[in-house]
Amino acid sequence: TAPVEPVVRFETAPGLQAQVDFAHFSLPWGVRYALVVVLGYSRLLWLKYYPRQTLAVLMAGLEEAFAVFGGVPAELLFDQMKAVVIDDERRNGGRLLENPQFARFANHWGFRIRACRPYRAQTKGKVERPISYVRQSFFYGRDFVSDDDLNAQAGLWLQATANQRRHRSIGEAPNLRFERDERAQLRPLAVAAYRAPHAIQAPPAVAIRPPWPKVEQRALAVYDQLLEGRA
Repeated sequence: TAPVEPVVRFETAPGLQAQVDFAHFSLPWGVRYALVVVLGYSRLLWLKYYPRQTLAVLMAGLEEAFAVFGGVPAELLFDQMKAVVIDDERRNGGRLLENPQFARFANHWGFRIRACRPYRAQTKGKVERPISYVRQSFFYGRDFVSDDDLNAQAGLWLQATANQRRHRSIGEAPNLRFERDERAQLRPLAVAAYRAPHAIQAPPAVAIRPPWPKVEQRALAVYDQLLEGRA
C-alpha cells in the first residue's frame, strides 16, 4: 500500500484566507444546512442555517459573513463544492474549472477562489474541525422550535462561546486575535451586494387565438316570427 501523506497544519497570515463549507443537520421539521466560514488566522467562526444548499444560498451567506467580519479575506478555500467547482483536472495536469457565476461573484467582492485538490479535503481542517465543534458544543443538547430560533441561538452561541473561548490551536480567543491582528488586514467591502446578470430569455410566444365561431345573425323580427310559430 502507498504511504499515507502526513497532514501538516499550515498557518496563514492575517486577512489572507477563510475556509468555507456546508454541513447538514437533522431537525424535526427537516434537514438544514449550516454554512460555516472560518477565518484562517484568527479562527473567528461564522455560521448560519439554511433550508437549501445552493449557489444562491452560498453567495447570500458569504455576503452576510463579510458584513460581520467588516471586510473580505484575500482568498476563500473550498472543498470540491459543486456550486464553486465544475471540474478539477489538476491531478491529470489540467486546471480547475470554476462555476462562471461564482467566479463573477468572487471578482465583485475581490477574493480569489481556491479549492482543495480531490481527495485532499484534510487541507481544509480549519473548517472541518469547527463543524464537529458546532455539533458537540452548540447543536446537541438544545431544543429548537423554528429556523428563526435555530439561527438566533446560533448567533448568541457564536458571540458568547465559540469566538470567546480560548482556542487550543492559537492559545487565545478568536475574537481577541481577530480584533487585534486581522480585522484591519481584510479587504474593504464592496459598495453594493452582488447582482447576478439576468439570463437571456426567449421572446414571449405570440398567443394565437382560435377563430371565433360564426354566429348567424338575423333581424329581431325573424326571431319574433319563430317564437310566434312555437306558441
